[in-house]
Amino acid sequence: MLPNLPDTILNKIRTHALRHIAERQQTKTNLSLEQRIYERGDRIGPAKQNIRAEGATAVVFADDEPLANFGHPCRYLLYDAKSGEFLKEVPARFPPSIVSRKRLTSFFVQTVYTNPLPYRPWPPIYRCPRRIPDGNRYAILFCGLTQARHLNDMEFCYRTLIDTYGFQAANIYVCNYDGTLNVFDTLPAVWPGDNTAYRIKVNANGTRASFQNALAGIAAKIQPDDMLFIHSNNHGDNFQDGNGSFLCAFLHGGDPAPNEDGDFTYYYASEFAADIATLPAYRSLVAMMEQCCSGGFNQPILNSSTAGATSVSAAAQPTTLSYPSNDGNWDTFAYEWIAAMNGANPDGSALASNPDTNHDGVVDTQEAYNYAVANDNVGDQPLFSASATGAALTLDQQYEIVWWPWIWCWILWPIFHPIYEQNWPPITWPPMPNPPDPAPYYSLVNAVMPEIQRVLSPALNADLNSLHERLGAQIKPIVDKELARRKSLK
Repeated sequence: MLPNLPDTILNKIRTHALRHIAERQQTKTNLSLEQRIYERGDRIGPAKQNIRAEGATAVVFADDEPLANFGHPCRYLLYDAKSGEFLKEVPARFPPSIVSRKRLTSFFVQTVYTNPLPYRPWPPIYRCPRRIPDGNRYAILFCGLTQARHLNDMEFCYRTLIDTYGFQAANIYVCNYDGTLNVFDTLPAVWPGDNTAYRIKVNANGTRASFQNALAGIAAKIQPDDMLFIHSNNHGDNFQDGNGSFLCAFLHGGDPAPNEDGDFTYYYASEFAADIATLPAYRSLVAMMEQCCSGGFNQPILNSSTAGATSVSAAAQPTTLSYPSNDGNWDTFAYEWIAAMNGANPDGSALASNPDTNHDGVVDTQEAYNYAVANDNVGDQPLFSASATGAALTLDQQYEIVWWPWIWCWILWPIFHPIYEQNWPPITWPPMPNPPDPAPYYSLVNAVMPEIQRVLSPALNADLNSLHERLGAQIKPIVDKELARRKSLK
């Protein structure tokens, strides 16, 4: 909706704004008119920016990085609401209201997301059931100012943890926006990954207090052999005011989040690090952070982690932006990192390459990061940090012997593959618009795997020890014979 101004004034403002960016050859900038007329002393946009109207003011929002997550370079072009005269240009990092985008009426759009391709189901890839590590595994998925793409990332992460790695749903804490599946733009009717309903279970809103509560719940249970996975999503920034990088968090209290003035709360890396430092000692921490300037969290997390080993993968450097995918459905770095860990794209199709580059049967955090970097084509500048043994961390059990996973899968394949094919029948032509949901299959597998593993692992280890003894007895004479032959030649 346009501001309540005469057409002559509106046309004057729009004409000037168009000329203003054209003269500066700003070829990516999108322009929108703010619905609200600000009065003298009114704050324009989030409080941290400290921008005030000096009289009755109309605002044109000039978005200079329309395909990036916030905060990013943008400007407010301020006009006298009575005369339409240009007053000044003010640099900003966030729109006047990050959530009430309906208050912005676009009138010049140069940069848009590409239309997503129609969903085409692929024959899904059969994945061998993963080995469950010793100890329990916990996860916190955190998103404060959530758009649909951010929730799509978290859904992909949630499914990967539960379906691929067998995390218990009760051990996954989801802190999202207002404590529901809500987003501040438009949520699709079905998840665009495979056209099935969203499955993620939201526990609390996306505030620091909710994150602290999740940590407190984990702290009461976590043991020395356990692991914690943390994924942060949505928006962030670094104002370079000495406080460092921050996550945008939900504004709680009596107001919606953020309120009509674009306010939200700032969850700084130093605060985040102080919060995770409250945990007792445990085995490992894996963190993957998607927001702009997320790299500013890496070192504080490493410094404060109470885990024996820690790994942090960030989509951006401490002062750079993170970007959505070209179709706007995902955040590119998060999507590719999760896909590497999942072993397939959300629709079940094959990855661009095998992320398990050392072929040890698991994808560790360094390999997932490398895969994400190699397939990130939108301009992210990721950052990876790890403790001495953190780069080798995985979400499942590492194998002691390189060829052990192949024996594991060779035994389990004839048991589970027929069940898998019953849940995911071959793709027909024309392809089905809504393929079967794989959740029941993964639920069955993950329910029985602990008991199967208790039977299978000791049997395999016993056979391997027996094999080692038998082969050792047979191989030693061969080696001794060759040594004797070489000595005889001297």
